[in-house]
Amino acid sequence: MVDRESAADIEAAAARWVVRVDREGDDPGVRAELETWLAGDRRRVGAYVRAEAGWTHLDRGRALGLETPVARPTPMLRRRGVIGGLGALAAGLAAVVVAPRLLAKRYGTALGEIRRVPMADGSVAAINTSSELEISMRPRLRAVRLERGEAWFAVAKDPDRPFVVESGPVRVRAVGTAFSVRKHEAGSDILVTEGVVEVWTDGQAPRRVVAGQRVFADNGAGVQAPPKADDNLARQLAWREGQIVLDGQTLAEAAAEFNRYNDRKIEVADPRLAGERFVGWFRTNDPEGFAEAAATTFNGQVLTSGEAIVLQAG
Repeated sequence: MVDRESAADIEAAAARWVVRVDREGDDPGVRAELETWLAGDRRRVGAYVRAEAGWTHLDRGRALGLETPVARPTPMLRRRGVIGGLGALAAGLAAVVVAPRLLAKRYGTALGEIRRVPMADGSVAAINTSSELEISMRPRLRAVRLERGEAWFAVAKDPDRPFVVESGPVRVRAVGTAFSVRKHEAGSDILVTEGVVEVWTDGQAPRRVVAGQRVFADNGAGVQAPPKADDNLARQLAWREGQIVLDGQTLAEAAAEFNRYNDRKIEVADPRLAGERFVGWFRTNDPEGFAEAAATTFNGQVLTSGEAIVLQAG
């Protein structure tokens, strides 16, 4: 039985298609491939339209590092040809080109912000809250430096230009795959959702990490433990869709996760409550909803004090 494609995978693929169509949309073969892809799952139509709208209308200056977006006069006939019967949905959207000299750029997200960035090579980055990275497209290398925070990458295949993420002294190398990197003070977490990557630190031998595995790379000691299979990758990457999925985490751990995304911080004032484990699904921007649900479950109460949401025993 073939696993049903996840919504996150469809959104990532749609973003890659938008970039490809922007570059190669005059090619009838590309148009035919796109129409075949769209026909394969009805969810893809909406994902494509959203990705194209984002490619054109979202904050282009910050998302792609362009001081002034450069519009290309693309005939509407080409748009209609590219998406066949879906042309009416995409009408009015203009394409944007990226000058080569502008390809090395910095991207950042504010507290609570989650951003998808289509790259010039067809890859896509999803950047989590309070994160910052720099992408440099070079003739023989696609280099990314994660300066803080977390990002997930769906990497377009290009054997002649490896895709290397630098997170402090930690390095992650891929050719065509999908993985996330989260930078901590002591090292980096790497989760692989597709394909294979190599992980190492300066002076250390690379370790292979395959789809469905995670590994922690210590800044000083490198990858000491073998990669572990992880059945919770979808939960850990739910932030890409603006979600926090709890599956037995303690309330203290859950509060820390919500606090990554919000100015209003959750404080678990009672040690007994802090150790209770919770299961639930929430939006990243709904700390109040989580606190109320936890209080109801464990007979606690929620108090608000300034910018704090205090969860305490009832």
